[in-house]
Amino acid sequence: MARQPILQPDASKDPKEYDSALRPRWLREVIGQKAVVQRLQIVLKACKKLKEPLSHMLFDGPPGLGKTTFATVLPNEMGTALQLTSGPALTKPADLLPFLTNLEEGSILFIDEIHRLPRTVEEFIYPAMEDFRVDIVLGEGMNARTISLKLKRFTLIGATTRSGMLSSPLRDRFKMHEHLEFYSPAELAEILIINARKLNTPITEEAAQEIAIRSRGTPRIANSRLWWTRHFAASEGDGSIDLALAKTALEMAEVDRAGLDKQDRRYLETLIGVFAGGPVGIEALSATMNLPVDTLSDEIEPYLLREQFTIRTPRGRIATSKAYNLLGKEVPIKENQEDDNPSQSTLF
Repeated sequence: MARQPILQPDASKDPKEYDSALRPRWLREVIGQKAVVQRLQIVLKACKKLKEPLSHMLFDGPPGLGKTTFATVLPNEMGTALQLTSGPALTKPADLLPFLTNLEEGSILFIDEIHRLPRTVEEFIYPAMEDFRVDIVLGEGMNARTISLKLKRFTLIGATTRSGMLSSPLRDRFKMHEHLEFYSPAELAEILIINARKLNTPITEEAAQEIAIRSRGTPRIANSRLWWTRHFAASEGDGSIDLALAKTALEMAEVDRAGLDKQDRRYLETLIGVFAGGPVGIEALSATMNLPVDTLSDEIEPYLLREQFTIRTPRGRIATSKAYNLLGKEVPIKENQEDDNPSQSTLF
C-alpha cells in the first residue's frame, strides 16, 4: 500500500489564527449527527425568518458525543448570548434565579446534566419555560406574598446522559428532543484531521483512520487519543503523525484496535480466567478486581456491552465468544448458547 502523504496545516494562515479550542463554532463545521444537524438548520432558518427565539431543546446520549457542542454552536448561529450551568450546581431555586433574570431577549441558557436537577428547582423552572415568568415568594406565614417576575423570551437547552431519569412534566416541556448517536470511524477520522490542523500538527489520513478505529465512536475519546499521539510525536519524532507512529503511540497507551484499554481487557480476563466466562455478579467482579462497583457499571461495562464482548443476564455477566477470540482463548464447549444470546437476556 502506498504511503499516504502527510496532511499539512494551511500555510496561508498565521498559526495564531488556529482555534485554541477544538469544538466547532458553527453548525456547518459539525461532523456527523447529520439528521440532527439538518433538523437544527431548518429550525434556525425558520426562527430567523419569524424573528423568534429557538424553542427549548433537550439533547441526550452517551458522554462525549457533542451535546455541549450543539449548545455552544446554536448561540453563534443566532447571534445571542449563552449562559452555562449544570444540574448539580442548582441546589435550590435561588441558585437559578440569577441566570433567569440576567437573560437577554432570545439568549440561551444551557443546563448540563439536567436530570440531576432537584425537584424544587425543576418545578420552579416550569413557568419560566412556558410563560417566561418566575414566581417569587416573599415573607413567611400570613405575611407571605407572591411576586410574579416577567422574563425575557429565552431558550433552555438541556443535556443529559440519562433521559429516562427526567420527569415527564420536564421532558414534555422541551419542543425538540434529539438523541445523539455514536460516530463512524470515517466521521471520527475527518474530525481528527480537522483538529490536528487546528493544533498545527501534520497527520496522514491513515493515521487519522487508525486513531478513529480505536476511539469507540466518540469524538471526546478521539480527541484524547489525538492529544496523546501528538505529544508522543513531539517527544519521539519530528512532530508529524503517520500510521507507524500512531500505532506505536496507541500501543504504548495500551489501547488496542477494538478500542479496549488496559482496564477493559483486565475485566474480560477476570471474567474469563477467574469466573470461567460467567455468569457472575458485578459485586464478585468488583471484589476480585479491587475496583468500585460503579466504576465497572458506569465506565467499563457500557462499551463492552455495546460491542457485545459481554452480556447481562438475570444470573450475572457472561463473556461472549467475541471476548474469547479477542483474548486469543478457545471458546469452551460448555458455554450455554441460550445465555450467550443477547435477545434472550436483560441488558439492564
